[in-house]
Amino acid sequence: MQLIESVLFYSTIGLYFVSMIMYFIFVAVKKDGVAKAAMILQCVGLGVHTAAIVFRGIAAGRLPLTNQYEFATAFAWGICLVSLIFILKFRFKILGAFATPITLLIIGYAAMQSREIHSLMPALQSGWLGIHVSTAIIAYGSFGVSFVISIIFLLRDKLSKGGFLEQHIPKKEKLDLISYRSAALGILFLTFTIITGAIWAERAWGSYWSWDPKETWSLVTWIIYGVYLHLRINRKWNGKAAAIFSIVGFVCVIFTYIGVNTFLPGVHSYK
Repeated sequence: MQLIESVLFYSTIGLYFVSMIMYFIFVAVKKDGVAKAAMILQCVGLGVHTAAIVFRGIAAGRLPLTNQYEFATAFAWGICLVSLIFILKFRFKILGAFATPITLLIIGYAAMQSREIHSLMPALQSGWLGIHVSTAIIAYGSFGVSFVISIIFLLRDKLSKGGFLEQHIPKKEKLDLISYRSAALGILFLTFTIITGAIWAERAWGSYWSWDPKETWSLVTWIIYGVYLHLRINRKWNGKAAAIFSIVGFVCVIFTYIGVNTFLPGVHSYK
């Protein structure tokens, strides 16, 4: 099973890489057929990626969401899934040219981690594992897409001087709205992540909150996006400042995942 998972994992990386190149070619040659091929490759990559995660779970005999490698590959899966949803929903093909490199960076990080399968530590042997980590994956994936769209927002005036890019990159108002919706989806699922994590912590360690570094930085991230949504809804805050705020929020997401595990070990270090 591990051999099959390994083949599927590296096939996923290859498919995402070719999809990224096709998206870049789409931007260069301005042919919609190339974008369609890139989207198909991205969809196939997501399917193979899903199979790799399934086979990892079969090989491990548990949900494959408990260490750096497993969560990183699931994180990349979440970004790919959410970006495809937004590409199809908003007919926003050029989003793929920005989202696939982020997906590749995350899954590349996964490839550098140990892929050895370990038994679950007692604290992780709970039905809350799947709920808690799955909501985190969707939250992080949504924040990643909001980040990418915010980058496009800031670069739009420089990118869309020609008719082709003007046609394929939405107006700033729509980019702002799409980024907001993605961030809103992210904070909804991050809220579920924190709540389920608190319930799980009480069951495992007898305390809902222990100020573990990852708990603390998850709360910091939640507050940042909470302020972002508050300003959007109540102060009609949008545009460049909102895009920058979204980018800062995703930097906190990355630090919560990678930085905390690297520099601030705690009870969540197994992730």
